[in-house]
Amino acid sequence: MTKGREERRRSHKPHRNTPLPEDGYAPRIFNATWRISRAIDIGSRSLVAQHQITGTQLLCLTAVAEDKGASTTGIAKRVHLSPSTIVGVLDRLEAKDLVERRRGRRDRRVVHVSATDAGRALAAEASHPLRDALAKALGQMSKQNQEQTTTCIERLVDLLWPLESSRPAGP
Repeated sequence: MTKGREERRRSHKPHRNTPLPEDGYAPRIFNATWRISRAIDIGSRSLVAQHQITGTQLLCLTAVAEDKGASTTGIAKRVHLSPSTIVGVLDRLEAKDLVERRRGRRDRRVVHVSATDAGRALAAEASHPLRDALAKALGQMSKQNQEQTTTCIERLVDLLWPLESSRPAGP
């Protein structure tokens, strides 16, 4: 986590019993995050139809393709999912011959994951439709608006996961 983001997270710790503003920001924000979640779900279905891979699988495959010999824990931190969730995702990717796992030579408990040729090709070719739309929309905004939008969304994530212990492992 960047220093500025860490400071923002520490400076605002909402209390569970904080009353909602009279003007109803919480319902508006909840509805907006629900729409984002729905858009991600629809985009993931499109990925399944087009490439037989879910959004989560593509996220993990891309992380593996970019970091040769990544550990399961390293992948979990990078994509903000729990190591046990990553194991299941890697099982499905391995069944599709998109990744391979190897035990460490020095420490057999450590598992290194690498993308196969087919996995690297798919990671390079496939893209989440929502990510593409977001990149295009952000490209039409000023740098200042891009920064403000990014900061607001990061803050929203911090508000939704206020306790560090309740978050999946991440940077």
